Amino acid sequence: MINLELPKNLQDLDGLLHQFAEGGLRPISRKYDLLEQRELPEELVELGALLKVGSSPQATTDTDAPKEGNRNGNSMRMAVATEAMCWGDAGLYLALPVIGLGNAAVQAVATEEQKTEWGELFAAMAITEPGCGSDSANIKTTAVLDGDEWVINGEKIFVTDGYRCRQVVVWASLDTSMGKAAIKSFLVPKGSPGMTVTRVEHKLGIRASDTAQIVFENCRVPKSSLLGSPEIATTAAARKKAFGGVMQTFDNTRPLVAAQAIGLARAALDLAQDLLKESGLELKYNKNYHQLSALENDLYELEADWESARLLVLKAAWMADNRLPNSMNASMSKAKAGRMGNTVALKCVEICGQLGYSQSELLEKFARDSKIIDIYEGTQQIQQLIIARQLLGKSSSELK
Repeated sequence: MINLELPKNLQDLDGLLHQFAEGGLRPISRKYDLLEQRELPEELVELGALLKVGSSPQATTDTDAPKEGNRNGNSMRMAVATEAMCWGDAGLYLALPVIGLGNAAVQAVATEEQKTEWGELFAAMAITEPGCGSDSANIKTTAVLDGDEWVINGEKIFVTDGYRCRQVVVWASLDTSMGKAAIKSFLVPKGSPGMTVTRVEHKLGIRASDTAQIVFENCRVPKSSLLGSPEIATTAAARKKAFGGVMQTFDNTRPLVAAQAIGLARAALDLAQDLLKESGLELKYNKNYHQLSALENDLYELEADWESARLLVLKAAWMADNRLPNSMNASMSKAKAGRMGNTVALKCVEICGQLGYSQSELLEKFARDSKIIDIYEGTQQIQQLIIARQLLGKSSSELK
């Protein structure tokens, strides 16, 4: 049974990274939101090195884990770390050189030889296309084997860290007539011939993190760049299993994206309560319900919404670490936390009035940053569809 109290080592990690976020990210938050520049914020180079040295404990092994009870591994550590750093700044967190949405795919699928060959990772994830959003089965980018190289052609949009990254994990089809069974992922080093960043987006939020459009025109990469098996499944059961392996990337990353919303919403709640305290209102949790003011009632409801989302994230991460199927739970955590983060941030802006809406405080920035977390890595609608399919036992063709 899952124990929802964090063990001491994760509490220590959470405390360390909150200090990192408060002292390293929060002071430069406004600066890089206003600049929205393409170059990597110079402060993040040093901060990223510090983070890598100071807060990357070794992976939990079976000998580290208790014989009975919870096994907390990399997924739980990353969820805790993500929440803490996004309390500082979600955009700067995504821009850190040691962070990359594509890293999770590489770590989950790549062989040890590949990891050694590729070296240090700062990998973006390139899935979305002009005609393909959350329904990744409709990917049109192709990869054709030519001798010892894959030749990739296609266009990817809204690639987080696509401009600054060192590598890009590209989802492409080996045979578009075969549907989702032929979709594979490839690690493409930045600067590969035929790979061009054609645009960097100007955005509502997470402006310190770049979002790029990338075009692949006869982009050649070594045969070893394919993550996983190059075989295309032929039977229905095998096709389902093959695409399930590709989609398992989302089972690992969606709880982490949900953790971004947890950290951001906590930052908004903390700042709102600090501002209210300066005005003479301090929350007291020992009041009876009928004694609460309308403002206090709103804040308590936000706190409850935040807590329920956080527990869903921890459960999804715990299931991943304990090798339990977590596809539905990953989508539940992403759907709940994404919507909660946006609701909480906007409500905190409303509660704090002029201070919430002006740039004198970071609440308006938290509100802008919060919306994308409800959209990327699968929209609210696609998460609900995945959950419905799981609950009803329906396939993607049966429930669209």
